[in-house]
Amino acid sequence: MKLLSVNLGRPEPVPYTGQRDGLTGIDKRPADGPVRVSAPGAKGIGGSGLAGDAVCETRHHGGDDQAVYAVAREDLDEWELALGRTLPAGSFGENLTTEGVDVSGALIGERWAVGPEVVLEVTSGRIPCRTFQGHLGEKGWVKRFTERAAPGAYLRVITPGEVRAGDTVRIVHRPDHDVTVALQFRAVTTERELLPRLLAAGDALHPEALEQAREHVEKSGATVKV
Repeated sequence: MKLLSVNLGRPEPVPYTGQRDGLTGIDKRPADGPVRVSAPGAKGIGGSGLAGDAVCETRHHGGDDQAVYAVAREDLDEWELALGRTLPAGSFGENLTTEGVDVSGALIGERWAVGPEVVLEVTSGRIPCRTFQGHLGEKGWVKRFTERAAPGAYLRVITPGEVRAGDTVRIVHRPDHDVTVALQFRAVTTERELLPRLLAAGDALHPEALEQAREHVEKSGATVKV
């Protein structure tokens, strides 16, 4: 398991973002050398966890619990076949393009050692937005991406350091529950009856998803099995 690419985006003006200044950093390109990774700060204040990577819409993107976004090269390859087009590393706005890692099948709270220094922790799946659809230029993209439920993973930074293309990725901790990124994504998008199951992931879960699960249980009176 390894990193094929570490990708960074610069602020660029586009017509398809909801940002008032019209800027987005979703168009990410592979970095030539090592990139520093660290916790960026709270959502709404902090941006990307990667030095030199732009997050222009901090209301919904960036921050400690979404510091890094990873996508499996294998998922990009499947989308290439489905869409009939080439999707180079960074096409989904991901910071890390991996090989041999079951990114959407990762458990919430799973920890990855990336290279010799960095440790990251899986928090949630990526929710598609109009900027993502506009960037790809695919009609109905948000719906198609959601239906496939292989969203890639957001990660928080546990141990900072440098990463670069070619670094190994090792799973160094797998929690004792069955809440995967794909399950979490389905629960907060199309299958809300799954929300109570998210509570098994505890505080490792992205705080917004955890709050959704708790509110659902409180309102519905659902039984929680942990």
